[in-house]
Amino acid sequence: MTSLPLHRERLTPSPAFYLAIVLVIPATFLVFLPINITAGIIVAAVLYLGSVAAFIGTSPVVQVTPDGFFAGAARLTPDEIGTVTTYTGGDATQQRGPRLDARAWTLFRGWVHPVVKIELLDETDPAPYWLVSTRHPDELAAALATVTRSNEGA
Repeated sequence: MTSLPLHRERLTPSPAFYLAIVLVIPATFLVFLPINITAGIIVAAVLYLGSVAAFIGTSPVVQVTPDGFFAGAARLTPDEIGTVTTYTGGDATQQRGPRLDARAWTLFRGWVHPVVKIELLDETDPAPYWLVSTRHPDELAAALATVTRSNEGA
């Protein structure tokens, strides 16, 4: 069943990241310069555009629909979602680092600092919780609360 998302975001790199990988252009150009200037320009442009396309194309989507929570290719049904906690700043860093349970299922992106911790109600799942990067932790938590409340009424 296809449902409209209550929350959807693609965890793409920030614009500053794309500015940083502009350095691929002069590096590639300098490698090809002794061979052919035109080839250097073409290869540099193609490599940069290919890098941008690869980062955008492989960025995972985090979304909540009435059918559940999707993080990349993974999915939680509404009845598996327990307590949802949001973390930003230093608290998010602690959750991704020293406080991280090695059994937790994670979806991090270094350029997205806030995280949402989703406790799992499925006792057969070896992961105690999911920890997922999100630029909008409060919106994601609200969407998850909506889905779990509507599931309780069903």
